[in-house]
Amino acid sequence: MPTIVHFDLPTGDLACARKFSGELFGWTFQCPPGPLEYYLVTTTGLDGSPGVRGGMGKRGAPDQRMMNYVGVPSVEQYLAKAKALGASVVMPRTTVPFFGYLAVCVDTEGNPFGLWEEDPSAR
Repeated sequence: MPTIVHFDLPTGDLACARKFSGELFGWTFQCPPGPLEYYLVTTTGLDGSPGVRGGMGKRGAPDQRMMNYVGVPSVEQYLAKAKALGASVVMPRTTVPFFGYLAVCVDTEGNPFGLWEEDPSAR
């Protein structure tokens, strides 16, 4: 069953946001190789089990807010389903090289959500 698998946390000050989230929640951060200053976020459940994965990067627009991504077997199939159910597509299927594919929609109540398809061979 599709479930939330990733969150994206935009920030204006990466160092400040990492310090805040790390000290408040105990999250840890890793900067993968690449041209963007972007951090992978590791969380854990209350019982110590692995938590939802996340990412933290520079805010792209003043109104950009936290986004949750639901893991699906096929972004294309779920985009079609979402549109048929009345959602609008804000960002079509987009490749995240070496990680997978994402898309962003807005549901019938005006709530944004992301779709995520894991695929390490994505180019």
